[in-house]
Amino acid sequence: MTTTDIIIIGGGIAGMSAAYFLAQKGKKVVVLEREDQPGYHSTGRSAALYSETYGPKIIRKMSTASKSFFLTPPDGFTSHPILTPRGVIITAMPGEEAKLDELLTEGRANGANVIALSPEQITELVPIVKPELLIGGALETDAMDIDVHALHWGFITQFKKMGGTVITRADVTAVKKTNDGWQVTIGTGEVYNGTIVVNAAGAWADEIAKQAQVKPLGLTPKRRTAVMVDLPAGIEADHWHMVCTVDEGLYFKPDAGRLLVSPADATPTTPQDAQPEELDIAITIDRLITATTLTVNRPGESWAGLRSFFADGDPVSGFDPDHAGFYWLAGQGGYGIQTAPAMGEYAASIICGEDVPAAMQKLGVTQAALSPNRPSLS
Repeated sequence: MTTTDIIIIGGGIAGMSAAYFLAQKGKKVVVLEREDQPGYHSTGRSAALYSETYGPKIIRKMSTASKSFFLTPPDGFTSHPILTPRGVIITAMPGEEAKLDELLTEGRANGANVIALSPEQITELVPIVKPELLIGGALETDAMDIDVHALHWGFITQFKKMGGTVITRADVTAVKKTNDGWQVTIGTGEVYNGTIVVNAAGAWADEIAKQAQVKPLGLTPKRRTAVMVDLPAGIEADHWHMVCTVDEGLYFKPDAGRLLVSPADATPTTPQDAQPEELDIAITIDRLITATTLTVNRPGESWAGLRSFFADGDPVSGFDPDHAGFYWLAGQGGYGIQTAPAMGEYAASIICGEDVPAAMQKLGVTQAALSPNRPSLS
């Protein structure tokens, strides 16, 4: 039996970022990860783009709050830059003028550097895009690629250096309330006792809640597909911006001389080791060749990941109102990488009984917005 201050269930980006900031506050933390290595599911299957205009309002605020950490991580956190320049172009077709105007207006209001583009300007930047299909677009110049491995393992490595413990192959079989806090049992029979348990189990967060006799919040895992596509000989794409449609029906970005392409699908499913389906791969290729001048004879490797959502589309980070010491940290919905520093710091502050960090308060982040007890989840 192991006794600690805090037990975190889930070693993905949500759990490890929270663990890192909790360790900084002097807390003794054990992270339980069911897979052979942390980040096997959603964290390791991300398109990895940092954008201050992407996602719901609370996500955009947390992305902005994370920027300084990404640009100037603590000394020794990683030997590689976390962010590298990329830029993202959002394209709009006839009938999508209002969506494009909203994106430009909100992006600028939030301080992002967003520039309106004509169809011809888009094609100058990414020559394979068909300008005749578009009414225009926007370029977010400051969007950047995220080195997910450097970020995730930076949290893990520094957490361990501060005395934290990560247990892999730790499939949780029981979560029980005790007089002093919570008791978590894993498949090997090991038992962990802690004052607080943090439910950062990603797509399995509702399943963990059920084990703990806590009412689930209605989390829905949704499958997202990605396909690698070869480019014709002679095309150098490494300098291209990422391209997304304003309706979020397609995105593609250069990746080591090829294109990473996704139909931005969000197919409800069950918690699982997600695999791509043939229909989704076919849809991906069809949308790509419709939007561009490319022909694709045979797609390359493909994969799928799970993005987990609550009913209102916003994440949850807060104590369950009916079960003392049970902390929800889930529902990042595919935005977990770009918000990880802020979400981790926020969770650590609330868990330790502190206020919302000052920098986040200035952006309008409130406990009510992330609460598991908010009206939009009832």
